[in-house]
Amino acid sequence: MPAISASKIAAIAFATLLTTPISQAAMPTIGSVAPDFTLKSDSGKNLKLSEFRGQVIMINFWATWCGPCREEMPLLNRIHEQYRKAGFTLLGVNIDDRPATAQAMAKNLGIHFPILFDTEKRVSRLYDVNAMPSTLLIDRDGRVRHIHLGYRPGYETRYESQVRELLKQ
Repeated sequence: MPAISASKIAAIAFATLLTTPISQAAMPTIGSVAPDFTLKSDSGKNLKLSEFRGQVIMINFWATWCGPCREEMPLLNRIHEQYRKAGFTLLGVNIDDRPATAQAMAKNLGIHFPILFDTEKRVSRLYDVNAMPSTLLIDRDGRVRHIHLGYRPGYETRYESQVRELLKQ
């Protein structure tokens, strides 16, 4: 019997998570208030979404086993670096079981935005995440304005345009 790689096991586990009904959560809709949450960050502090009210926020759900996530993260980091002084915050919500693995990958990729650890998958269930990566843009009033599922080269141009639009409001 052939061995199953760790990445395949992680993908199967995530697929099981996504297909197991745990709650009646649904992906927030455009215009709805983003559900609040608190998660431990890579700095060791707990970060609460509502504490960033007044800023434009991008929440990016990602995993270390997700190839498109690895491709997208440095591009997101560039957007974070370019717009953070203008009132933009990017929160990378990692869904892996082992925060150390996520921290190592973020360090290797040179990521400077906060990484939050959703090891119990509470927030990914709250947001009904069913694609990796999943990205939401939230306006200064805490309302979801844009939702992106998955990643393809070029999406970062759309993200940047949407961030600029929201920062002007």
